[in-house]
Amino acid sequence: MSNAIVIIPTYNERDNIVRVVETVFSLPKDFDVLIVDDGSPDGTGSLVKDLQSNFNTTAVTRLHLLEREGKQGLGTAYLAGFAYALQKGYDYIMEMDADFSHNPQDLVPLYLQCSEGGADLSIGSRYATGVNVVNWPMGRVLLSYGASMYVRLITGMPIRDTTAGFVCYKRHVLLSIPLHNIRFVGYAFQIEMKFLAWKYGFRLIEVPIIFTDRTRGESKMSPGIFKEAFWGVIQMTIASWFTKYIPRTSGA
Repeated sequence: MSNAIVIIPTYNERDNIVRVVETVFSLPKDFDVLIVDDGSPDGTGSLVKDLQSNFNTTAVTRLHLLEREGKQGLGTAYLAGFAYALQKGYDYIMEMDADFSHNPQDLVPLYLQCSEGGADLSIGSRYATGVNVVNWPMGRVLLSYGASMYVRLITGMPIRDTTAGFVCYKRHVLLSIPLHNIRFVGYAFQIEMKFLAWKYGFRLIEVPIIFTDRTRGESKMSPGIFKEAFWGVIQMTIASWFTKYIPRTSGA
């Protein structure tokens, strides 16, 4: 068993899932992988089950699978993954997309920032050193970059890529955050998790990455995602004025 697990939520990722799992397992650092599949109609879950026979033994499980009924949202997929990883005892819990917009090679520097670099939460950042995005239309780049600027303005959070979904948490961060109170289910989930980690006093470090838009499969973005984030950030910030944040010191 590795000390780190990579959570990859999937919905209709048949074109990517085999390649991304094999790439993660080929890295010099040994990571375990947890696929959280929301009943993909294209058979993504079945492909993962086939892969499990290649990577798992009776003694060691490297490729884990959580199957859920129907599309329940990105945030709930990660929350289910967090609960699973914490129960299994992993020290480092990572998030990554299945579509290669996140380069699996960047898992190693994200892990090292937490294991050796002093970060409690490391963030694969598209905007830490400018705008490092490939194959996005200019309108989407401006929308994404502008969303992060908006979040920084409203919350005061010193993070340039607040919506990033490529991250590594130390175990004690997830133990301190009341995960049962997380409100957002779309991409605003990523904002809320970073905001809470920051409010609890944890150290957040951005690691520059190059984000490449998917070349296979379909995007899951929708107008509702941005609406949730716009209003949710204001509500989240106001609620924080009346909340005390006391980090958990045990179980790290």
